[in-house]
Amino acid sequence: MKIRSPWLVAVAGWCIALMVRTWMRTIRFEYHPEGERYDPNDPGFTGRYLYCFWHEHILVPASQFARKDIQVLTSKHADGQMIARACRSLGFSTVAGSSTRGGAEAVREMVRQGEVCHLAITPDGPKGPRREVQPGVAYLALKTGLPVISFGVAYSNCWRFGSWDKFALPKPFSRALLVTSKPLVVGSDVGRGVLERVRIDIQAQVDGVNARAEELLAGKSRPADLLRRAA
Repeated sequence: MKIRSPWLVAVAGWCIALMVRTWMRTIRFEYHPEGERYDPNDPGFTGRYLYCFWHEHILVPASQFARKDIQVLTSKHADGQMIARACRSLGFSTVAGSSTRGGAEAVREMVRQGEVCHLAITPDGPKGPRREVQPGVAYLALKTGLPVISFGVAYSNCWRFGSWDKFALPKPFSRALLVTSKPLVVGSDVGRGVLERVRIDIQAQVDGVNARAEELLAGKSRPADLLRRAA
């Protein structure tokens, strides 16, 4: 049954935010940047970026990087309104829109917000295909001119849902590794063939940091930050 009452949507969103905070506090986080620390919580952090992460990994940025100066794109559907409430309760700002309802308007608003805020988006959302970057993300990167930073996530132990994205829920007291990529500067030329090239570049970036997170979790390589200290 869909929740349609605005009051119930607000309550449900607040409850989701509370559950996310409580659940993710049981997780042991490790953060390994590939370059500089592109952490918006760092007082010395400057610049604006477009953050990308797979839909299945949304719990990590939702629990670790919630800030008013990060705009998140959410759906206009009933479920999306509830998620938007949850995002605002966590501390994000939100823009409502989707591929079928208000999408163009939402992209224009995200472009405007990109002049003063960070932007955060799941490049394979809201309906997939799983782990495939959609052209709209490349368009947003080109229109805003914001450098793209991708998040790679790996869990030592998690449950997988039967949803299109195989949503990952880390088990209590497990490890979660977060790897952030170096910025991908895409420019602002929305010319013929450029959109697909940028889409492919973002795909490679997100795939790369997720593979890196899995390697670190498995102990197959050393974190870049530790290698820099040893040099």
